Amino acid sequence: MNPPRAAWLFLAPALLVLGVFFLLPVLGALVLSLTDYDLYALADLHNLRFVALGNYWELLHRPLFWSALGHTVYFVAVGVPLSMGASLGAAMLLNSPLARCKPLFRTALFAPVVTTVVAVAVIWRYLFNTRYGMANYVLGLVGVHPVDWLGDPHWAMPTIILFAVWKNFGYNMVIFLAGLQAIPPELYEAARIDGASAWRQFRHITLPMLKPTLLMVGILTVSGYFQLFAEPYVMTEGGPLQSTVSVLYLMYDEGFKWWNLGSASAVAFLLFVIMFAVTALMLKLSRHGEEP
Repeated sequence: MNPPRAAWLFLAPALLVLGVFFLLPVLGALVLSLTDYDLYALADLHNLRFVALGNYWELLHRPLFWSALGHTVYFVAVGVPLSMGASLGAAMLLNSPLARCKPLFRTALFAPVVTTVVAVAVIWRYLFNTRYGMANYVLGLVGVHPVDWLGDPHWAMPTIILFAVWKNFGYNMVIFLAGLQAIPPELYEAARIDGASAWRQFRHITLPMLKPTLLMVGILTVSGYFQLFAEPYVMTEGGPLQSTVSVLYLMYDEGFKWWNLGSASAVAFLLFVIMFAVTALMLKLSRHGEEP
């Protein structure tokens, strides 16, 4: 049998599954975004109208959409560097020759990743409760007044960011750890012989050698953080004063609370365009200065 034909035969089942369960729903959502599909159309398709780009135009003129986008960008801009920094720091500690019981610590730090978001978010709601939460109890021991972590618009999103960083940094930590272990130790040995400090080794050896890993982790983390939904849904329900409403949360409200499925589909595709643009920008910046 011709090798290319055999390869396509092996790929056919996977491509069929992707086509049925991914491409067709995406195309269906794209068609819905061009209509006013709502509860009335769900009851009778004769009420369905083609509105072209009307849903997109209406969304771009809604203050709530821009507010949700601002909250999402804030979450990404603050959460991604914190998450990547915590991941890289933990990976470097685990990769240190002075570290003991590495498998134990690696498992413990990775454990939050495999826990259910909803269950852990409920626990964090109690930890940051204004009256009987552990966070305010610790602050009270040092004489700091209680903080309304999830009820104050100024503190709600930072609390969610802290939770997301704790929940997700273990995944990137494992990737960084693999990247660090792939760096030849001879480079560090030569640098130490030349008298390079730990900071100079990190700057001139670790970071350049980890550049592909940093790019991949950055893209994965940005893409994941743009899809913020479960954390505010469980911890704050979009409040207080809609200060934690994200783009994905807005899509959920439009589609499953108000049954404006056409508008919800438009929100999804606007979010896709934004994520695609940010990813393309990251790829372009990563190639800046490289030889063609």
